[in-house]
Amino acid sequence: MSNLIEPRTLKGFRDYLPELMIPREWMLEQARRVYRGYGFAPIDTPALEYAEILLGKGGEESDKQLYRFLHDRHDVALRFDLTVPFARFAAQHINLLGTPFKRYHMGPVWRGENTQKGRYREFWQCDFDTIGTTSNAADIEAALVIHDLMRGLNLDRFVIHVNNRLVLNGLLEELGLAGQTALVLRCLDKLGKVPRENVQREMAERAGATMAQTDRLLDFVQTTGSKADVLGRLKAEFGTNAKAADGIQRLEELLTAATTAGIPDGMIVLDLSIARGLDYYTGTVYETFLTDLPKIGSVCSGGRYDNLAGLYTKQALPGVGASLGLDRLLAALEELKLLNSSATPAPVFIVQFTAERIGDYQRMARALRAVGIGAEVFPDAKKLGQQFQYAEKRGHKIALIAGPDDFTAGTWNVKDLAKRAERKGVPEGDVAALVREMLVGPV
Repeated sequence: MSNLIEPRTLKGFRDYLPELMIPREWMLEQARRVYRGYGFAPIDTPALEYAEILLGKGGEESDKQLYRFLHDRHDVALRFDLTVPFARFAAQHINLLGTPFKRYHMGPVWRGENTQKGRYREFWQCDFDTIGTTSNAADIEAALVIHDLMRGLNLDRFVIHVNNRLVLNGLLEELGLAGQTALVLRCLDKLGKVPRENVQREMAERAGATMAQTDRLLDFVQTTGSKADVLGRLKAEFGTNAKAADGIQRLEELLTAATTAGIPDGMIVLDLSIARGLDYYTGTVYETFLTDLPKIGSVCSGGRYDNLAGLYTKQALPGVGASLGLDRLLAALEELKLLNSSATPAPVFIVQFTAERIGDYQRMARALRAVGIGAEVFPDAKKLGQQFQYAEKRGHKIALIAGPDDFTAGTWNVKDLAKRAERKGVPEGDVAALVREMLVGPV
């Protein structure tokens, strides 16, 4: 009878093999580069928080999805996003940090939700936020960061959808649903994911909305047309409502500023149906969809939250920001076949032709690494066929070979593994420059 434990992962969790971890780490590097370029500083917070920090912040659904347990008599939970811990962090440290404070934070979060394509129970978020200002300039900058982040990930077929909760709140006031705002917007957030009739039914059941109210609401939020047309209709029908008027003005400023800043037409669009399901949003909201794979959902979302930190401090700490859904985007790129397939971060493979020259092979590898080129030396002096088979399976691009005669001559043989073309007798001093040219082209 075997005592071996079956190796398996929990439902909703996954292992990442090198073929996925390499592009995943590259995506993290690009996000970090973009965030730093705008002046956002890195922070980190614990994975575990006291449950009271997290409960009631994202809504009823988020509370149900919490991984919560007792440990040493303490009621604790794993964070379900990075925004709520940031609000706690800011309330705790803002006197030291000062305002406005701009931060980015990358790390895993946990939600016990139903799994589906691109959605896992453990996933990484890559957040950026500005806290301590209500200025619309921060909301405008957030839209620009999302755009530059997507472009930094080599994506050009995407659209950023923007809306403003103030517009929706004003609209609900005019429809007589002001007292049920959170419930109605949570239902509205499902529009596009489930049929319209289901959304209406849920609004009626959960918020007591009438068919006439839900018809008018859904007809309006599904308004299509140019930015000018939609804004014009908003002003005409709801412009006298103070909340709606404020939201309309902020949206108009955002869309105009984005165009002035050089964002191409069509990359940021006004979408009145965007609500975001979390209760803490109070103003601008953002969702980003891939043109070629919209059904996977938003890959970068966020918004303005002016009251969240007020749960932890009397000091006003309004904020705005967004989060890149790293694993969902990775799943999308995998499905679209936009990931480079490689199981190694080192493009150069150095064959161990003879064990006696291991120091020379490592010397060449160190010379390449010194100029920023990753190199791996095979650990055993096996047959060349076996070593090349390993290199091709791992995705190395270039192989360097040197035997006794080559060392006597002071030369190396450089092989392009994809083209199966080989340059023989390359002087050792020229190897690094040749390899760089083969990898990135002539300088």
